[in-house]
Amino acid sequence: MQKKWTILVIAPIAALVGVMFYVYNQSDFTTLDGEQHKHSDLRGQYVLVNYFAEWCAPCLKEVPELSELQRIKPDNVLLFAISYDDVTDDKLRELQIKYEMEFPLINTISEPFPFERPQFLPATYVLKPDGTVAGQLFGEQTAESLLNVIAEIEGGS
Repeated sequence: MQKKWTILVIAPIAALVGVMFYVYNQSDFTTLDGEQHKHSDLRGQYVLVNYFAEWCAPCLKEVPELSELQRIKPDNVLLFAISYDDVTDDKLRELQIKYEMEFPLINTISEPFPFERPQFLPATYVLKPDGTVAGQLFGEQTAESLLNVIAEIEGGS
């Protein structure tokens, strides 16, 4: 009788722990290099999300600037890019190599970002450390212009 009682108590607890572990380990998005991220884990940092396309000349023109930003950015700034077009991982890897993109490319989104897909390219979204959208920037950006935007937000906080 006690064995039955133990099983009736332990089985639901084990199931609950399993579900909690599963939910905790789910990612909101994954980068091409396999890194999994949750939006909540990005809190406390500025997050820049750039949309690009291979057919967009200004997008390709800003790639070296985004790569430069990736090299010089402060620790509290994260940069990600998303292909505007639905491309395979192989194609995304090919683009990353061809255009020497030194920043993480998002290839899978399970939980959307708190903004809509842009209507124009290039577009870069800026998320504040609290996770809210600080703004959307259209057109070519430079490493300096993006760092200046972050400095302005910090100065206004």
